[in-house]
Amino acid sequence: MLSWLLRVRLPRVLVLMAGCLIAGLTGSAQAAPGSWSSQVPGLMVAMSDRASSSKTASPPAVGSLQSGQLGRIQWQFQHPPGALLNAWLCHPEQCVALTGMRGSTTALEGRAADAPLHFRFALRPGQRPVRVQGLQLIVNYQ
Repeated sequence: MLSWLLRVRLPRVLVLMAGCLIAGLTGSAQAAPGSWSSQVPGLMVAMSDRASSSKTASPPAVGSLQSGQLGRIQWQFQHPPGALLNAWLCHPEQCVALTGMRGSTTALEGRAADAPLHFRFALRPGQRPVRVQGLQLIVNYQ
């Protein structure tokens, strides 16, 4: 009976204890990584001298977001061919210029992950009003 306990139970207990120790050493200092995604309603951009802001993309109410920090963010939006727009992705602390209708950025890395984000758009001079739609975000955080 004792030999069975040593052969079967002891290795399981040791593995469990080692796992708890490793989790305690590495997991307590950082929030769990994760991601969230959002779609935002489209908007009409009508001026070149004043930016138009989208509705906010708010993160879900998840506990790990409260102490989390932003990582890579992927974005996508659509506008008619030939339209020339300036576009930004904004966090309450900073806005980042976007390089095209889709892409990714780490420029907001380290900012609070529980803050809402929004898009901003402005026409380039001489452009007619443009409808921007298909606004999407995938936000990774740590």
